[in-house]
Amino acid sequence: MPKRLTAHEYADGLLAGNRVRLSQAITLVESTLLSDQELAQQVLDAVLPHTGRSVRMGITGVPGVGKSTFIEALGLRLVGQGHQLAVLAVDPTSQRSGGSILGDKTRMNQLAAHPAAYIRPSPAGRSLGGVTRSTREALLLCEAAGHDVIFVETVGVGQSETAVHGMVDFFLLLMLAGAGDELQGIKKGIMEMADALTITKADHGNEQAARLARREYQNALHLFPLAPSGWSPVVTTSSALTGAGVPEVWEVVQQYMQHTQASGYFQRRRQEQNLHWLHDTIRQTLEARFYAQPDVQQRLPALEQAVREGSKSAFGAAQELL
Repeated sequence: MPKRLTAHEYADGLLAGNRVRLSQAITLVESTLLSDQELAQQVLDAVLPHTGRSVRMGITGVPGVGKSTFIEALGLRLVGQGHQLAVLAVDPTSQRSGGSILGDKTRMNQLAAHPAAYIRPSPAGRSLGGVTRSTREALLLCEAAGHDVIFVETVGVGQSETAVHGMVDFFLLLMLAGAGDELQGIKKGIMEMADALTITKADHGNEQAARLARREYQNALHLFPLAPSGWSPVVTTSSALTGAGVPEVWEVVQQYMQHTQASGYFQRRRQEQNLHWLHDTIRQTLEARFYAQPDVQQRLPALEQAVREGSKSAFGAAQELL
């Protein structure tokens, strides 16, 4: 059996930019074993002063929008400029594949092979809470390992967008043109979270439709109240195939960073996110410890049956267990 690494060895490897140590440390934070979680926290405490220096960017979009081709196109551009890029996924829906980014790695051949890019799938078969906790911690580990740009891709639908929005600085929504009524095709709540939208696949005769969709979205976004950041969302068009519009997306990200850092909003939001992570972790840990109690495990099945049959109220059963 291989010798267990110490927190010091993990931390030294991370700070030296050792990719093997980074993968091992992320595996450690994903583990549900209590001993692993304790060691993971020691590693995080050791590297925490070296975190927080990246641009954290969330990327989401409807299925078929071309997330992986867009991420590869933008990612290759960034690593070409000397950035160190990490790509993480939040995928609470995949029970088998280990997160669709595993499939994306085969579709993002060039980016996956680049020495300055690190791609990591989310753990398979985990609840959203478990995935987002490990993704938040993986994000910090990537920062400690020297990655200055981090993409967090949402693969699942629904709550995962909200979860990712809560851990990034900038939220990008990818949309398709000519896919029916554009404004009906995405939840209003997700559009409200977006700091920028880009209409993808603006190529091969689809350019006019993309420009029209861009105008429609820009008009729709003007109806939303101004975000707390004071930033008005920007809508662009892009083609991952031709590269048109891809550099402009990164320019928008940089403008947003300058705007929010100058106003102090950037720092306030990071602080609020840290507090949210604190309370979120407390809730998740309490729930996990509650269900791990032998007494609870013993009595839960009978109480579940009673609630199912209607002989006991859900509230009464919960109070009894608590």
